[in-house]
Amino acid sequence: MGPYDGKSIWYLLSWVDPYERAERLGNKENIIKDLMNPNQKKEIAKICGPQTRFGEPLSAFTTYRIGGPADAICPVSDAETLRTLLQFLNRIGLPVYVIGRGSNLLVQDEGVRGCVILLRGSLAHVAEDTENSNLLKAGSGLDLTELLNFCKQKGRAGLEFLAGIPGTLGGAIVMNAGAWGSFIGDQVREVLLLECGGMKRQVSAAELKFSYRYTAIPPGAIVAEVVLETTPGDPVKIGEQIKEILLKRKAKQPLEQPSAGSVFKNPSGFYAGQLIEEAGLKGSRIGDALVSPKHANFIVNAGQATAKDVLALIALIQERVWTTRGIRLEPEIKVI
Repeated sequence: MGPYDGKSIWYLLSWVDPYERAERLGNKENIIKDLMNPNQKKEIAKICGPQTRFGEPLSAFTTYRIGGPADAICPVSDAETLRTLLQFLNRIGLPVYVIGRGSNLLVQDEGVRGCVILLRGSLAHVAEDTENSNLLKAGSGLDLTELLNFCKQKGRAGLEFLAGIPGTLGGAIVMNAGAWGSFIGDQVREVLLLECGGMKRQVSAAELKFSYRYTAIPPGAIVAEVVLETTPGDPVKIGEQIKEILLKRKAKQPLEQPSAGSVFKNPSGFYAGQLIEEAGLKGSRIGDALVSPKHANFIVNAGQATAKDVLALIALIQERVWTTRGIRLEPEIKVI
């Protein structure tokens, strides 16, 4: 097998297809055949512990409840284990995927080849900075709901707009998650990255070049920890604002059904949901994939939807909106 180029780490943003890379290197058949042998599986299980799973569906780890099997699914609870795992995967050239709650993600029915890393334990922590309580240090595996609960308890304001956004802090950083005119990139001071092979790198918010649904994460890097800027606030008022935002989301979005959130980015000057509704596709269905009657920019799993169903509906929406309005809708969800 050729040398690992450090680019086959996928973190809700970008991923280099190992087969495409192998084909360029002229060893595609060997990589497919030898992607992971029994000894390598044993070593991965030794590093990550008894919760490591092999060949199990990813549907249980995505908010869509859709997805075929992964070669390995590895919950990782501390930075040292993560570094050790990355170093081993680097040596054997196994593709790496890091997912949080699996929101904003569609896993194809045939699954993925490679190792899926789930960040847990101390990689999902949050604490006030010991020298500046306006700064929060949080692991990228931290659930956004838990982050907001911490902010409410400590009286730290500025992140309330994240209420109701499913997912973890790492995914929110990679996608520059936002709502109601605010974006998480505006609250970031710096980010700790783990690069291929487990090397650490601290980067500033300016270096990450946050923009709409985009962050300049270097290829092959994993968001490990984030420093967020907050302001002092009244815990009661923070809680009330969070509750108000949650009620707004519940009224407008199909939160009661499995989905990956908004399917398409909003084109400049337009709302994707409105364009889909104007194209006459609200309520459209392919298999058990359904354009939500509540919000047209949500495709929900109305039963036993497959990734093939969802992708077919995405293609139909893109074609119809292009035909009727001449606007190309770009997916916000990531497909692997």
